Formats: sequence, structure tokens, C-alpha cells
Amino acid sequence: MGIRAIRGFKDILPPETRSWQELEELARACFETFGFSEIRTPILEKTEVFNRGIGEHTDIVEKEMYTFTDRNGDSLTLRPEATAGIIRAYIENKLYNRSSVQKLYTIGPMFRHERPQKGRLRQFHQINAELLGSDDPLSDAEVIWVAWEILQEIGLKGGLRLEVNSLGCPKCRPGHRKDLSVFLENNAQDLCEDCKRRMKTNPLRVFDCKKEECRRALLLAPVIKHYWCPECSEHLGRVLDYLEFLEIPFVINPHLVRGLDYYQRTTFEIKATGLGAQDTVAAGGRYDGLVELLGGPKIPGVGMAIGVERALLLMESEVEEEATDCYFAVLDRDAMEYVLKWMKELRQNGLICETSYGKKSLKAQLRAADRVRARFSVIVGESELDEEEAILRDMETHEQWQVPFDEVAQELLKKTLEEEEVEAKKAVQEEERE
Repeated sequence: MGIRAIRGFKDILPPETRSWQELEELARACFETFGFSEIRTPILEKTEVFNRGIGEHTDIVEKEMYTFTDRNGDSLTLRPEATAGIIRAYIENKLYNRSSVQKLYTIGPMFRHERPQKGRLRQFHQINAELLGSDDPLSDAEVIWVAWEILQEIGLKGGLRLEVNSLGCPKCRPGHRKDLSVFLENNAQDLCEDCKRRMKTNPLRVFDCKKEECRRALLLAPVIKHYWCPECSEHLGRVLDYLEFLEIPFVINPHLVRGLDYYQRTTFEIKATGLGAQDTVAAGGRYDGLVELLGGPKIPGVGMAIGVERALLLMESEVEEEATDCYFAVLDRDAMEYVLKWMKELRQNGLICETSYGKKSLKAQLRAADRVRARFSVIVGESELDEEEAILRDMETHEQWQVPFDEVAQELLKKTLEEEEVEAKKAVQEEERE
């Protein structure tokens, strides 16, 4: 067998690509209504962007990044997540001088060397949103709102569960970390090897373990909510008030943490049924110290990410290739100058047109028209050239009739418009019956 794709890297082929386009277009339209603007950052960054931003003692940095040294001796990394790179661009280009609040989104691939699983490959894709410049609880609620809205818009109205927590702030987290470390040391025998390592470097991360024995061992562990300072408690309370006002249902999960060091205060996950153990389809939270950590001014921020592959798994839509409006069966190459003229006019009016390449029989070309699900075909051969009349064929009814050359494009536009009007009437009637 020839060269194959790298394990965990997947080709996205038609017609599946149509589902990707539909999801991305819907997300972009939703972001626009919320006032977010698109930013596109490189997929390759200096490794320090992620070491400093994500945290050196996270699983991502320690075990999952694609990192290499280039010819100049610089350490470079394929982005494992979007936020750190966006913050780097925000600082480098001084976007904070353009507006006190920046609302940015990006859609693209991320890379992590982890075990491929359902909905998460080594090259995976995310829809990200970042709101920079505000520490108001409303900004937290709006980021959750836009994630919830996108998932609702793509049809995931049932089976969604929003879980919210607060990770506290630098004032209230040290006390929790100290008590949690003591608890973990006393119960180390009940933890997996990964959690034994985490409890020394990043104890809060043990709550993110999916192994059942660790979940049981942590049932009595001290949780951050008992250590919140008044400001953190008030902040979360206002976030939840906004969610209630927006009629976004939620539950408070005191064990909810995120796998990146930069989060503080609000953190959230949106889970969905149908994905098994890896059921998180969107997640995010507040990261007020990240801009400063990466060398910028003291600017707060909050963001979220939606997993594209997981969202597509939940859409459960059967996608077909888009039907062709007209296929031109050319039996005399001298007719091609007419065909190209018709195709140009039709394509400029939004119709999908196809024709054959090279000399083929009429039977072969009509089979090709069927394969691309052509609604109409136009047949032009030697006799049609002599009479300057093309044969227009209805591919569903097999009815066909002659059309003068100078009327071909208009006839097809007319027929297509009639089809659209019939379909629109059917849709209205179906809605009325429902």
C-alpha cells in the first residue's frame, strides 16, 4: 500500500466537507451578531508562548505538544490550543490601543499528540472566541451565551448540559491549594499514577481525571467554593444571574476545573449526550492574568472553544453532494464556444453547471449527468449546431424539447426559478401542517 495519512490526522472529503462549511458559516454568522471579529493567527508559534501561557506542568505541555527545533535553533510548536496565540497577537499588534474591549474569534486546526478517540484526533479543529478588556461578569455570561447559541443553532437543542464553577482568584486559591495538597498526600494510595504526579505540580488538575477510582477518592476532597473570597463569590453570583435571565439552564459543578493553568474565576463546560465519556463539546472560562503573563499590560479576558469534530458528530445529518442544476452534453467540440457562454451566464446567476472533458458518447455523458444529480441536461451535437437549437432534457421526467441557442440560458433560469417556487410552496405547506 502507498503512503498513508499520519495516525490521528484525517482527510476530510466531500460531501462531508459540506457539513464543515455549514457549521463554520453558522458560527461566523452567530459571532457577527454578537459583535465578534475574526482573527487568524499562525498554527506555528514559539514554544514559550504555550509553556508560559498554558503552564509547564499541564499534560498538554508535558506530554502532548508537537515541538521541534528549526534550523536556526529556535524551539517551535504547532498550536495545541488557540487562546495563547491570540493573546500573543493581541499584545504584539497592540490591539488594546484600538478599543478598550476586543471581541475576537477564530476557527481552525489544533494539534496534540494524544491517543486518538471519538471526536478528538491529533489534528482537531476548534471554534474559539475571546473577549478581552472586561472583568465584568456580563462578559463571562456573553461568552457562555455565544457558545450556547451556536450549539442551539446547529440543532443541538436537546441533550445539552451547562456546568459552571469558579476557580477563585490569586487571593483565595492558595488556601485551597494548601489544604488540597494535604488531602491528596493522605490519600495518595487511592490515586492513579498521573494524579500522583499532578498532586505535586498542579494539584487542582486531579479533579480533571476521568478514572473512576480517582473520582471516588476525591469525593471528600476540599473544593474551591469553600475558599472563595467575597469578590469571587459575588462575581460568580452575577454570572449565574445573567444566565438565568437569558434562560440558559445550568448546574454548579464544584469539581469542575480546566486543564490549562491560566484559568481563574469562571470556568464552564457544555456537555452533550451521545459522545460517551468524552462528552464535552464546548468549554472555557476567565483568564485575567494571561495577557500580563505573556508580556502585555494588565488586561482581563474570558474565552471559550467548541470542538468542531464533536459538534459534527452530534449533528447527525445525512449529507449529500449538492445537486447540479444543469449538465451540458457536448457531442461536437465546435459547440463548446456556445456552451461556455451559457455556462458563464448561468454560473454568474448562481446555477451549478457541469460539462464533460474530452470526447465521450451521449450515453456516457448522460450517465455522468445522473452521477452529479443534474436536474436538467442540454445536448448539443452536429445537427443541433446546424439548426442552432439545443435539446433541453428534464432528467427526472425524461421529457425533452428544442430551444434556440439564444434562449438556452434564459430557459434554464426560468425552469430553475419555477422549481424553487414549487419547493418553497411545499415548505410552507409542510410548516402549516405541523
